[in-house]
Amino acid sequence: MNEIARQLNETILKYNPNVYQMLSELGRNLYYPKGILSQSAEASKLATRFNATIGIATDKKHPMHFKHIQKNLNDYSPEDIYPYAPPSGKQKLRNEWKKKLLRENPSLQSKTMGDPIVTNALTHGLSTTADMFVDQNDSIIVPDKYWGNYQTIFHIRRGGVLKTFPLFNEDDEFHISAFRQCVMGQKDSGKAVVVLNFPNNPTGYTPYGREVEGIISALLEGANAGINIVLILDDAYFGLFYENSIQESLFGKIAGLHPRILTIKIDGATKENYVWGLRVGFITFAAENKTILEALEQKTKGLIRGTISSSSHLSQTIILHSLQSSEFEKEKLEKYNVMKKRAKRVKEIVRRERYKRSWNFYPFNSGYFMCLKLLKVNAEELRIHLLNEYGVGTVSINSTDLRIAFSSVEEEYLEELFEFIHQGIQDLLKEGV
Repeated sequence: MNEIARQLNETILKYNPNVYQMLSELGRNLYYPKGILSQSAEASKLATRFNATIGIATDKKHPMHFKHIQKNLNDYSPEDIYPYAPPSGKQKLRNEWKKKLLRENPSLQSKTMGDPIVTNALTHGLSTTADMFVDQNDSIIVPDKYWGNYQTIFHIRRGGVLKTFPLFNEDDEFHISAFRQCVMGQKDSGKAVVVLNFPNNPTGYTPYGREVEGIISALLEGANAGINIVLILDDAYFGLFYENSIQESLFGKIAGLHPRILTIKIDGATKENYVWGLRVGFITFAAENKTILEALEQKTKGLIRGTISSSSHLSQTIILHSLQSSEFEKEKLEKYNVMKKRAKRVKEIVRRERYKRSWNFYPFNSGYFMCLKLLKVNAEELRIHLLNEYGVGTVSINSTDLRIAFSSVEEEYLEELFEFIHQGIQDLLKEGV
């Protein structure tokens, strides 16, 4: 094992041996090498005459670049576009995102958390976290309504075993008892990786205050029983809360709650700020002291350095300028109101009497999606029929569940969309499918 990795592990063991036990074999071997990048960072501060360290080209002390590219980017200086960004991201962007987290999550004010680490959006953040904490046959606890890419991230890539619990109970509330049972089922192994995604994809559900208390109680019960819990909060659609659910991330409420619970927030500008193609996300760790946070950041930086090296500098610059813009809050509220009106309209439509024999729907109060539970036809067969006969695209989750992204359909067309779905169901019933 590399000496730097060994020192990081000793630091983590000293301050919280539970966190060391949570690390995967890869996670224990990770470190940030003192190589070209660290030498270049030193040179950028001290090499006042010549800096012949890093592999970029310069011209008159500015990054060399094509004029035909720069003319389309004149709002940004070449220094904020063309050089490599640090593996952990632009520090100014990290600072701004941390301010945002503190502003939007009041429960975080008294907690100890690291600076957000920039990732190439949320999938990269999730896979980086999986690499650090998931070994072969580790249990990954997720609700039965989960984003399909978790299979690739946690199971196919890392060999973890997804163990599901029903997201909803018979009262259409978060199934706290099933969640608790799933967590406590890991008592013999002593480790659980819990992935919670609110607003949920595919259902668009965010829990209410009493449900959150139940989630926290279940996690504490598991930790007190000796289970080391890696809690990964996939907050891809954070902030899009349309009703009286919780209005902040579970991150602030659970951070630092118990030495056996390591809380990790995965979020980003992609969905929150409607910049999907810019691919800017963040990993934020919370722990009881800064020493462990620094060690985890070094390991994360080493992993990023060994995979993508660093995220797009231009994308980070664009997001940084956006967060600092005087128009940011105004425009974000405008977009939020559009999404909220769509969600409200969908709820009015899907509960109509004429559709009651075609579907039920899962509770939704937030995010981009809602999910129909079909009563009489197969979801995949309906999906294909809608596509071929009506030019309507939907997503089948399983044999009964059909996901609708109302985020991508303007309010004036929502009624027509659901009428097409209803008609498609009638078509299949007539055909005896």
